[in-house]
Amino acid sequence: MFYWIMKNIVVGPILLALFRPWIVGLNNIPKEGGVILASNHLSFIDSVFLPLVVPRRVVFLAKSEYFTGKGLRGWATRQFFKATGQLPIDRSGGKASEDSLNTGLRVLRSGGVLGIYPEGTRSPDAKMYRGRTGVARMVLEAGVPVIPVAMIDTEKAMPTGTRIPKVRRIGIIIGEPLDFSRFEGMEGDRFVLRSITDELMYELRTLSDQEYVDVYATSVKEKRANLSR
Repeated sequence: MFYWIMKNIVVGPILLALFRPWIVGLNNIPKEGGVILASNHLSFIDSVFLPLVVPRRVVFLAKSEYFTGKGLRGWATRQFFKATGQLPIDRSGGKASEDSLNTGLRVLRSGGVLGIYPEGTRSPDAKMYRGRTGVARMVLEAGVPVIPVAMIDTEKAMPTGTRIPKVRRIGIIIGEPLDFSRFEGMEGDRFVLRSITDELMYELRTLSDQEYVDVYATSVKEKRANLSR
């Protein structure tokens, strides 16, 4: 109920009126059943506007630190992420990664819409980076379609490192569902997972028209952080 009120009455109408997002392909999202929305990731506000324009509730997996802050700011952050339909996950790796996968699978098996960023983190420079194979494993284990989604110009509205977005028009392109049922039962094959992920990233590049770099975005961020020390 809180999600619905925030989306349709309190926050949603204001943001949609200010940013006037244009949308292509909304009818590609099925009206029911589990489905993954796999999006490029340019800005913090990607996780805000995609749920706003999709009629169904979209659940994202967000790092647990967003839900554990102290004081008024911590409370406000926690409420914001709950309002935008995000679930806390531990991204430290190992068993935590397995738990995150299981959290996403529960959403899909209950017939929900799960939002995922295959790059694993926001792009540091508006380029598209190599996808991680966790999304492919979810697709095969849950047996659901995956839909590529391209966020357009969100990094211009709210660049990384800024706290307040600039009011400007953004876009969202929703591609056609991708069916990987031909790989059913092969979620343990890393070559299959890489093949699925690369096909998905190709579709995302086609929709977004971003320059592609075949390395992980996290590696680029770590290298830049080390150089700035």
